Amino acid sequence: MSFGNAKVLSFESRRSKEIAELIRINGGEPFVAPALVEVPLEHNEAAFAFADRLYAGEFDMMIFLTGVGARLLRRVLASRESEERFLDALRKVTTVVRGPKPAAVLREWQVPVTISVPEPNTWRELLAVLEARPEKSVAVQEYGRSNRELTEGLERQGRRVTTVPVYQWRLPDDVGPLDEALRELLKGSFRAVLFTTGVQIEHFLDFAGQRKQREAAIAALRELFIASIGPTCTESLRECGLAPALEPSHPKMGILVREAAAKFAEQQALPGQKRAGN
Repeated sequence: MSFGNAKVLSFESRRSKEIAELIRINGGEPFVAPALVEVPLEHNEAAFAFADRLYAGEFDMMIFLTGVGARLLRRVLASRESEERFLDALRKVTTVVRGPKPAAVLREWQVPVTISVPEPNTWRELLAVLEARPEKSVAVQEYGRSNRELTEGLERQGRRVTTVPVYQWRLPDDVGPLDEALRELLKGSFRAVLFTTGVQIEHFLDFAGQRKQREAAIAALRELFIASIGPTCTESLRECGLAPALEPSHPKMGILVREAAAKFAEQQALPGQKRAGN
């Protein structure tokens, strides 16, 4: 079961070569147009203020939402003090990781992971796993934008929440691939599209909007087979009026591509099939 030589669109950035190869392996013709880059906040006074409070013992729980964000936070703090001071402070508090990537980072740092959030690793599972925990003062490493649902949910549990911004997202400097992706999308060249984070659709539609093609882009995407890496990404897609045909059994890139190829092939074999996404 494969994509059957269909042209498959992806907006992946950090692992663009990997997803292109995965699409090829699964019988597709990849077109990868990175839709975002992660940019560390240049003068992150909020991170240093958080560190001062952490070192003073004001937090009893630290939540890491991404591995990249965890590494960047350590790098930011190391610009002023010893890296070990941050790690020593983490070893004294309850540590929570949203998924395998921040868990791997903490293991590398030899910082014990107290709580691992179960799949699909969304803010809902995070809140559920913390429901009975006694910790009241919580710091949350953010990942480009604030997660209002998570913050408000933690506050409803009676916790005092401090968010720690680490990086933000912007469009790549070279938007040529996005321009080409938009043109090809509107021409009907693609049969499927794979999303690995909800920010990709937001950035792409903002980009299309700058070219006065936002609604046309949404309409064209609705004609495709849409695959989403997981529930959080799916929420972003639905907010944009798009309904994914597939979420993989596990939120991993390789599984996403493999299961999307199989589902795509299955749908193309259905009699009377009119659209790739139906």
